Amino acid sequence: MNEFIKYVGMDVHKETIAVAVAPSGGGEVRYVGEIANTPQAIEKLVKQLCKDKADLKFCYEAGPCGYGIHRQLTDFGWACQVVAPSLIPKKAGDRVKTDRRDSLSLARLHRAGELTAVWVPDGAQEALRDLTRAREDMKHLQRQAKQRLLAFLLRHGRSYDGKSNWTQAHYRWFEEVKFAQPVQQIVFQEYVDMVKAMDKRIDALDKQISTAASESVFWETIQALMALRGVSLLTATTIVAEIGDLKRFASAPQLMAYLGVVPSEHSSGGKKSRGGITKTGNGHVRRVLVEAAWTYRHPARKTATLQRRAEKTPEAIQEIAWTAQKRMCGRYKLLEGRGKLKVQVCTAIARELTGFIWAIGQTMAQPANKT
Repeated sequence: MNEFIKYVGMDVHKETIAVAVAPSGGGEVRYVGEIANTPQAIEKLVKQLCKDKADLKFCYEAGPCGYGIHRQLTDFGWACQVVAPSLIPKKAGDRVKTDRRDSLSLARLHRAGELTAVWVPDGAQEALRDLTRAREDMKHLQRQAKQRLLAFLLRHGRSYDGKSNWTQAHYRWFEEVKFAQPVQQIVFQEYVDMVKAMDKRIDALDKQISTAASESVFWETIQALMALRGVSLLTATTIVAEIGDLKRFASAPQLMAYLGVVPSEHSSGGKKSRGGITKTGNGHVRRVLVEAAWTYRHPARKTATLQRRAEKTPEAIQEIAWTAQKRMCGRYKLLEGRGKLKVQVCTAIARELTGFIWAIGQTMAQPANKT
């Protein structure tokens, strides 16, 4: 390998990329200029930078432009890091931010080894992630549609007196609701149709997720995670789609910190101060873990559904899942008995659940890409 290395920092935007280069050996960081954000312009840049036979090491911040640049550069044979923006060191007193300064800073920090890279999924894994996030977005739209429908009925004094909303009985009640004004009847029907349309879209995405998960390289890991209480197919698929290979984390606390379920801390001298969880890292996984934690408020029990899921996994996975359930169900009651708020209890359980997920991940074989 050539000893002369050029560390290339790129400040990427939708239409342009600001480029700076830091040579190895502590030379001055040089601003190259601004290029178009197109594959052709990037290829031309690479050819210009490697004219002197230097090894190139690229970096840019993770953002809305995705991983296309990373894949193009790695296909060329060059190293490229996609950097976590929240972990980039910044000077407290620096109040000037421009594309030029950002690219120079990235190149300088990349040379110094001060940047933290994010995990970059391959095409198939990114597609699975897009699918689970689309389902999450659709669920959000469904909640909004339902809230608007109920708000409209409340404004006009219509109230359902059944046991619970959004059941078959509730939908049949909608068919009996009438308004004196024809226009209001039309508005009401449009709201109802929107809710039903969201239901159909979510059902369609659930089926697609089931198919995609079974064809994924992580299918064995997904099945193993489903042996845990509260971890459905959707939850397990979300976890592996967002995290990828669980073996890349050296310890359970490292995974917990990555998901932001560890306490924040501001300690100085002899004073120790801890607050709520950091909420850094991947919020999609953190959300499904907290939802799964609610199921541990019930006593430990191998239900028929859990048993059927567990039977599809090795004995070691079943042992971890049962140990996890016994511990976390007892832990839930213990924390609740101490007067902790339910949301605090669930957060604590979600943190422990993360540890058991990591343990299951360590027992799985390295996933191999399917062709």
